[in-house]
Amino acid sequence: MNIIRGSSRILGDEVSTDIHCSSKYLPGKDTAYIATVAFEQVAPGFARAFAKGDIIVAGRNFGINSSREQAVHVMHRLGVAAIIAPSFGRQFYRNAINNGMPVVECDTAGIAAGDAVELDLAGGRISVPARNIARTVPPLPAAVQALLSAGGLIPFLQKHPDWNLGELAA
Repeated sequence: MNIIRGSSRILGDEVSTDIHCSSKYLPGKDTAYIATVAFEQVAPGFARAFAKGDIIVAGRNFGINSSREQAVHVMHRLGVAAIIAPSFGRQFYRNAINNGMPVVECDTAGIAAGDAVELDLAGGRISVPARNIARTVPPLPAAVQALLSAGGLIPFLQKHPDWNLGELAA
C-alpha cells in the first residue's frame, strides 16, 4: 500500500464530513445510501462521478468538526483510495488512520479534477505528471503505515494480539 494511484476528485475548504457523510443528517439511511449522495451539497454529482480508487483532493481543514467514524466508512464504501489536503480536522485525521484510510497533508494547488495522482506514502512524495507537479511531504511514520497496510487499528490488533509499541516504532 506504499504507492497509491488514482484520479483526483476535488473538494473545497472547510468540508465537514459530519454533514456530508453522516446518518445524523439523513436519519434512517445506511452507509451504502449515504455513499451515493456523499458531498452532494458542496459538489453536486460528486458521488456519481466517483470511481473506486479515486483520490479526494481537498482544501484546508477537510473533515473539520468530524468526530464520527461513519464518515470514513462512507468514503470506503464510495471507493476512496486516499485523501490529500493542506490540513485536516484532527479527529477526522485520526479516525481515517484508525479505519485504514490514507490521509496526507500537502499543498494541493494546481491539481485539477481528473488528474492522475500518485502518492508514495513511504517515500513522502506526491506527483501529478500531467501538470509537472512533484511535491515532497513527510513520509507517514512506520506505525501509521503498518496500521494502513492492515486495514486500520482493529485489523492490525487482531493480527498482532501481542503488539508492543516499541516493536512497531523500531
